[in-house]
Amino acid sequence: MEDKENRIFSVFLSLGSNLGNKERNIEFSYKKIEEQIGDIKSSSAFFYSSPVGFISENNFVNSVCEVTSYLDVDSIFAASQRIEKEMGRVGKSLNGVHSDRIIDIDILLINDLIINRPDLVIPHPRLHERSFVIIPLSEIAGDVLHPVLKKTIRELKEEFYRKFQI
Repeated sequence: MEDKENRIFSVFLSLGSNLGNKERNIEFSYKKIEEQIGDIKSSSAFFYSSPVGFISENNFVNSVCEVTSYLDVDSIFAASQRIEKEMGRVGKSLNGVHSDRIIDIDILLINDLIINRPDLVIPHPRLHERSFVIIPLSEIAGDVLHPVLKKTIRELKEEFYRKFQI
């Protein structure tokens, strides 16, 4: 029988910032992630993108990282929310309405878990529809299988390219 206290999770997080020194915000987030969630195993290059879902003059810097964590899912989620608040994020998106943010941390995948709760959906339901997520995720986790779509991240990226003719 598996001891839950010693379960290791492979957590993929997406980070985005479109206020202040965006690259520094992400780097600082990495430090907070290592302090509060676990060891960063790998991280993607920075990916620059326009806002999606709202209009802003501020473009985003995005990155994806893989974290090895002993925390349970709820603790990982709570820590990601806490890091956002500690960095000055005021309010999350409400009813799909997005706004500028100093940092946004989304949980993309945790092992092969499928969670569908009002407060948390894993895998992230739109990870395969967003260039600023699927491209950097493919960079560090191309062979990882999406537990719902049953395709590798690389396959999802290729489908994204075909769909949007990138």
